[in-house]
Amino acid sequence: MEQQPTQIAKAALWMTGAIGSFSAMAVAGREVSITLDTFETMMYRSLVGVVIVCLVLTATRNWAQVTTRSMGLQLFRNVAHFTGQNLWFYAVTVIPLAQVFALEFTTPLWVIVLSPLVLGERLTQIRVWAALLGFAGILVVARPSPETISPGLIAAASSAIFFAFTIMTTKHLTKTEAIGCILFWLTVMQLGLGLVASGFDGDIALPDAQTAPWLVVIGLAGLLAHFCITNALAIAPATVVVPFDFVRLPVIAIIGMLMYGEPLDLWVLVGAVVIFGGNYLNIYGETRKRLA
Repeated sequence: MEQQPTQIAKAALWMTGAIGSFSAMAVAGREVSITLDTFETMMYRSLVGVVIVCLVLTATRNWAQVTTRSMGLQLFRNVAHFTGQNLWFYAVTVIPLAQVFALEFTTPLWVIVLSPLVLGERLTQIRVWAALLGFAGILVVARPSPETISPGLIAAASSAIFFAFTIMTTKHLTKTEAIGCILFWLTVMQLGLGLVASGFDGDIALPDAQTAPWLVVIGLAGLLAHFCITNALAIAPATVVVPFDFVRLPVIAIIGMLMYGEPLDLWVLVGAVVIFGGNYLNIYGETRKRLA
């Protein structure tokens, strides 16, 4: 028990890195959208990722981790992630950043809803209440009406569903594959998908002096964010880590206000709190179940 405050402090530091990385990726995605479409952004992001992952595998001599025994599941995972990430990058260019992040927080709730179909997990009563609470938060954030529903809002909400599929397939893959293998095929497959999607019209925009640094930020931030979260979860329970992750919503709201003049929408923050409540209820229930 004496080490608990220290562990929480370490987890908080890791989550600070994750918050900074996610925020940097959102800002960089908006900045490159001036000259690059989402497919091109994903292609260049994946190219940066391939270079980083290959360098790490070489430096650590872990190329033996990379296998081809789960290629079908790897492909499904990366198509889902590629789709979700493209929708997310589109959303950050057309709706307030805080709204994008609030709707992204529904990803764990979609896992609750879809896991009985995909993973065969039981839908418990507490999971049902968590999902209902979370989706009530969606209604508060989106306030659906003919005037408020927009392509950007639909894209942000849809990206969370595809991210949920990514999480569930990752859970399957980690039973047989190393993290290095998963990250290698993540970057390589998404580079191929980005190349095909970007070149479909026969016109691929090249980075210039203005967009190239932002593309490096996107590539580094994407990998760093998940690395930080993984380390935080390794030293502290999810009930501690998730509240820290929620801090990125007010952070990105302030960034959006200062950099892009986006107004602070009270209802987005209220809805996000409700979504957070659904997520936390589920995590609390799972923690109690393991301790029982």
